[in-house]
Amino acid sequence: MTATSYSLVGDIGGTNARFALVREGEVQPQAIEVLPCSDYENLDAAIVDYLRRAGIEAVGQACLAVASPVQGTQVRMTNNHWRFDIEDVRQEFGWSAFKVINDFTAMALGVPHVPESHLVHVCGGPGDPRRPRLVMGPGTGLGVSGLVPIHNGWVPLMTEGGHVDYAPTDDLEMQVLQILRARFGRVSVERILCGQGLLNLYQAHAEIKGVPAPLDSPEKITAAAVANDDPLAREGLRHFCEILGRAAGNGVLTLGSLGGVYLCGGILPRILDFFLESPFRNGFEDKGRMRPLLESTPVYVVAEPYTGLLGAAEALGNPEV
Repeated sequence: MTATSYSLVGDIGGTNARFALVREGEVQPQAIEVLPCSDYENLDAAIVDYLRRAGIEAVGQACLAVASPVQGTQVRMTNNHWRFDIEDVRQEFGWSAFKVINDFTAMALGVPHVPESHLVHVCGGPGDPRRPRLVMGPGTGLGVSGLVPIHNGWVPLMTEGGHVDYAPTDDLEMQVLQILRARFGRVSVERILCGQGLLNLYQAHAEIKGVPAPLDSPEKITAAAVANDDPLAREGLRHFCEILGRAAGNGVLTLGSLGGVYLCGGILPRILDFFLESPFRNGFEDKGRMRPLLESTPVYVVAEPYTGLLGAAEALGNPEV
């Protein structure tokens, strides 16, 4: 491999850093590696190790998607300890160009490159392909982005939509809000719709019922719910899916994204059968007079694990990013 023929792409989350190489003008990632962020002091150490693993000394340019707002040249990861300056890293590795974009901007850019075989239809349809698409999903946080169609492609929207206010719709959700507000002050929807958020919701359900909450991680909650081993875990995860549906429906109304909703992130593909039988659809379509609009909007789970890498590769040559 030579530096002139490859670019580095990455998708840096709160827990893992996914790196790959792409040939110039292509988006298909090669030599994919998933590295735990906690194993490295900072981004540059992870890049050095990745290039060593890939058997390549250098690349010509790079694009990284990060789970963090991107403003100016200073990047502070939201859910891990990495901090870096974009221009300092570019100079350190001698790249001709270095783009850093929000991780869900990359998810959005990657969605058009995901094969249909990796899209699982949840509900709705047929939609309107001339209208925007909403891209969102729970993982370490709640990512929200969108795609607006233009003549020759798409413009991605860079948003922090996961941090909008949590909006309860019934008495149970008001109780959840009160419990979480006592813990956190302001309650964003991300306080519920992410891994840690699922744990928050499960514990809130336990407090409302006056019962113990023995499970102490989102992985244990999802495993117990899917196996039908714990009624509280199952109730919590079903409620999680319903609230996700409400948030996705709100996003469709706000963005006008009748082109479809694409649900990404690490949680949903692991609980796919449970999710498809959950109250997600009820929450999504429950918009009063706007129900017909939501019923006509298709929703998909994106089962492609490297959508963010596809989007980072797309961003390398996309002048709108």
